[in-house]
Amino acid sequence: MSDTQTLLKVTKLKVAYGGIQAVKGVDFEVKKGELVSLIGANGAGKTTTLKAVTGIQPVADGDVLYKGQSI
Repeated sequence: MSDTQTLLKVTKLKVAYGGIQAVKGVDFEVKKGELVSLIGANGAGKTTTLKAVTGIQPVADGDVLYKGQSI
């Protein structure tokens, strides 16, 4: 059963640039009314994660769900 309060759910997200794995299994979810931020050192994969979630960067593995639908 889908949680109607969850707007965005990212599970086991992996992103690679060629043979270099930039993001290695990120999980997070954003519920209605929440503000969520990604923090980390330079080169940790914050921008790459957001590019993958928005569809700019291809996803190597994992899933991105928006309102319960895979995008």
